[in-house]
Amino acid sequence: MKFALVNRQRQEAQPNLSGNCQTCDHPMVAKCGEVRIWHWAHLGGRHCDPWWENETQWHRAWKGRFPVDWQEVVHRAETGEKHISDVKTDRGWVIEFQHSYLKPEERRSRDAFYPKLIWVVDGTRRKRDAEKFFAAWHESSPVANSSFVRRLRADECALVHEWADSHAPIFLDFGDVQGLWWVTPGRSAGSVYVAPFPHADFVKIHRSDVTQKDLFDELVKKLSELVAAQEALRQSQAMNRAFPQPTSGGLPPRSRRRGRF
Repeated sequence: MKFALVNRQRQEAQPNLSGNCQTCDHPMVAKCGEVRIWHWAHLGGRHCDPWWENETQWHRAWKGRFPVDWQEVVHRAETGEKHISDVKTDRGWVIEFQHSYLKPEERRSRDAFYPKLIWVVDGTRRKRDAEKFFAAWHESSPVANSSFVRRLRADECALVHEWADSHAPIFLDFGDVQGLWWVTPGRSAGSVYVAPFPHADFVKIHRSDVTQKDLFDELVKKLSELVAAQEALRQSQAMNRAFPQPTSGGLPPRSRRRGRF
């Protein structure tokens, strides 16, 4: 963890410091070595939050793009269950940065626990994910009048397939060069809609100080409307192919030839 409570104040790990966990209040020790990034760990290897994963520099860099008081916020449900979110914005969005593989059942649990959840997934963890993703992107066609949104089959890329059934907004991070990509599930099984979304824009829209406006929520609604319209169009086209309409000339005339009965 990046923060622990030292004299009841949140503080980053420093050599020779001791503190307490802000979730369970158990003792924490500062790990300040030369290999791993400095962090706090529970004394005796205890883990109070089973959803927590060891941090990488990728995690720490993403957190650092947001205000300190948004980082590692304890989110409590009405049931009393609580977990440490990576980032929680002032609009109530919880942003989880996921580097390691996540079991589907745990992902679904997190989807259900956080009312407003966003996933940012490290797309560079496996070597071939970026190659497969961008091959699928280039082979797809733009959606409607948008040159930025495309429809992909989820099974064309293992990384997309792993996340395709989440109902939370998903962003795949392929680094500074290849950028951040928004993936949202389609209504028909196995389809996703994908659009590029620059890192700077992602941070800016959450840190915007426009009063009484949730700009990201408005964007989610617009993308959802676009997906719904496209899925309705695809369904209509499929119906027309299955049950073609009569030509403008109407039905062919009946034969005047009478049978014997």
